[in-house]
Amino acid sequence: MRTLNLGGLDTVVAGGTDREGGGTGPVVVLLHGYGAPGDDLVPLHRALVAPRSVRFVFPKAPIVLDPSTPPAFAPRAWWPLDMVELTSIVVSGRIEQLQAYEPPGLDAARQHVAALLDAVERELSVAPERIVLGGFSQGAMLATDFVLRSARPFAGLVVFSGTLMCRRVWSEAAPRRRGLPVVQSHGRADPILPYANAEALRDLFVAAGLAVTFCPFAGGHGIPDGVLERVSALLEISSA
Repeated sequence: MRTLNLGGLDTVVAGGTDREGGGTGPVVVLLHGYGAPGDDLVPLHRALVAPRSVRFVFPKAPIVLDPSTPPAFAPRAWWPLDMVELTSIVVSGRIEQLQAYEPPGLDAARQHVAALLDAVERELSVAPERIVLGGFSQGAMLATDFVLRSARPFAGLVVFSGTLMCRRVWSEAAPRRRGLPVVQSHGRADPILPYANAEALRDLFVAAGLAVTFCPFAGGHGIPDGVLERVSALLEISSA
């Protein structure tokens, strides 16, 4: 592994022929969740059963939530999030409000991802259509938003414990991604992002013609091993 600054973001690069992102294989870019220090998803590159040619990119979000914490452990975010308000929406069952939500700061977050991907294409010499973009929780929301709004080609989308938001925009944009492979997972007992809203996101994908592999599991807000098997299958196809 090695650490690079890609598009202004500190980023761990792993995998590939030299285990530091070398070679010509496809690239998986995974965006971490809200409050994570930015390296919590890095172990996934070892857990996934992927061809050795596959490269992995794990960027740290630009917003530091607690500057008093040592940089290596500081919680980060892609955009500011009011957890009290989110909890209130979920507990009170205001799912339609969550689906319509367009977070302040989302535009800026997309710009960071665009700069990151530009740098990934340049530094790792990879074509955009050989990049799989994904993430966990807030990172999954951002990955979904970017893929649906962007004109860039992608090899696939991975949504670990994401949710449906920006419904109007996503519904209008999704048909342009007809046929795109998507692996989406969600815990039936997720206490943070409702399972029903994950089903609504799946239905949006399916209605738009995306090739969705939906992986529900008996658990909460996490990434179980069974889901990683589905992602590994996607990477096998992307490497062909």
